[in-house]
Amino acid sequence: MTVRRVVPNVQSETVQESREFYGLLGFEEVMNHGWIMTMASPSSPAAQVSFTAGDKTAPVTPDMSVEVDDVNAAYAAMRGSGAEILHPLQDEEWGVRRFFVRDPNGRVINVLGHR
Repeated sequence: MTVRRVVPNVQSETVQESREFYGLLGFEEVMNHGWIMTMASPSSPAAQVSFTAGDKTAPVTPDMSVEVDDVNAAYAAMRGSGAEILHPLQDEEWGVRRFFVRDPNGRVINVLGHR
């Protein structure tokens, strides 16, 4: 399995201020669904940070997103290990297939793949 990118998810009620702040560091907005906004480095597009007020379709907001090349294999590996699945594997309307799992430190990880 290949990891394509890792993105911290910052819970925020100040998205506009975050956009301006991270813009000063060279980040540009690459996605905005209203409830989540992602900024990336133009010179290194996999260097990203997301700001979210809450997750639209899941019961919890993840701390981090990990994009993998085979989300089905990642889900099978996590289930096989007995890891706590917080949000089942499903296709989302915005073009990703994802699930949430709790890591050993108690952090919620959004594991996803683009469809």
